[in-house]
Amino acid sequence: MNNETTAADMPGDNKDSDRVKRYHRTGRILSVAGYIIDFALLLVLLFAGWTVALRTLALHYSPRPWLALLIYLVLFGAITQVVGLPLSFLEGFWLEHRYGLSNLSLAGWVKDQLKGLAVGGTLGLLAAEFLYAMMRRWPEHWWILCAVAFMGFFVLMANLAPVLIFPIFFKFKPLENSALVERLLALTRRANTEVKGVFEWKLSEKSNKANAALMGLGNTRRIILSDTLLAKFQDEEVEAVLAHELGHHVHRHIFQMIAIQGAATIAGFYLIHRTLDWLSPHFGFHGVADFANLPLLALVTTILSLLLLPAVNSYSRAMERQADTYALRAISSREPFITSMEKLAELNLAERQPHPWIEFIFHSHPSIQKRIEFAQKFSA
Repeated sequence: MNNETTAADMPGDNKDSDRVKRYHRTGRILSVAGYIIDFALLLVLLFAGWTVALRTLALHYSPRPWLALLIYLVLFGAITQVVGLPLSFLEGFWLEHRYGLSNLSLAGWVKDQLKGLAVGGTLGLLAAEFLYAMMRRWPEHWWILCAVAFMGFFVLMANLAPVLIFPIFFKFKPLENSALVERLLALTRRANTEVKGVFEWKLSEKSNKANAALMGLGNTRRIILSDTLLAKFQDEEVEAVLAHELGHHVHRHIFQMIAIQGAATIAGFYLIHRTLDWLSPHFGFHGVADFANLPLLALVTTILSLLLLPAVNSYSRAMERQADTYALRAISSREPFITSMEKLAELNLAERQPHPWIEFIFHSHPSIQKRIEFAQKFSA
């Protein structure tokens, strides 16, 4: 692979290097191209009648609705995976290797893709079977029942992901640095937040990026610190990073986001319900429970997500500022917060000063430079 070796921005430099700009510009181009290709594929499936043909083929092999749906979903998934594979490779493997951020071999990347397909495919199949079962049973009120069920599923996954999903893709072990463990646990006690342990996250096997998180809900909440972060950060900088994550829990941001996601889910399902009622006859669908309408359902979901993206990101940036404020009040000095931001920007090739419109539309966090300037001016 072609690996760029130009030096990244040095800590303290408040401008993005050409390398950083190229990395993010290429990533956005690939991401937008992915949306366009997915959107175009869904339109072709609808307007060329391919989705109806797939439904007819599925029903030919089995008249049972649940089994016919399973056959349709396998065919539909195979088409979307084949069409999306080139961009997935460029975005997830080629780009990360070109800029020296990935440690995965091609075989390792393929293995992760297969794992993701197995996990995501299984959850997607179960969700679709439930969705269309509700449509068949309650064609007028399915959207209410599904919205409530999906909201419950979001909460369940937030609880189970640290113990069921993430270990499929990454290795974790209890952090051996007892002094740092006690320092972080003391921080959680001051925040009245109970955790089930502090774990080292073996991220270096796959990436050179650094990250940390406070994952899970209730009995699965735990601190995870990437080994790449532990290798580069001083203890007080790790504490500053965790203090920010604790800020989200103190301000109950997770529940706020679940509430926002729940409201968007209800609105989305209602909009899908009305759209299916309106457009089903035009595409030859046999009522709302005809699973040939899946591309139309996906189109409505995609359009709604894109329309809500700037508003959701704006709200997210406000929560991130709250978490930064909490962190700066929780630690003894603002300097570790500032140096941790500098190091994260360098290790992750983060944009320090993205264009305002780019930040408004795409960024869920304030820019690194804004966060540093906020910390420099902060007074508890």
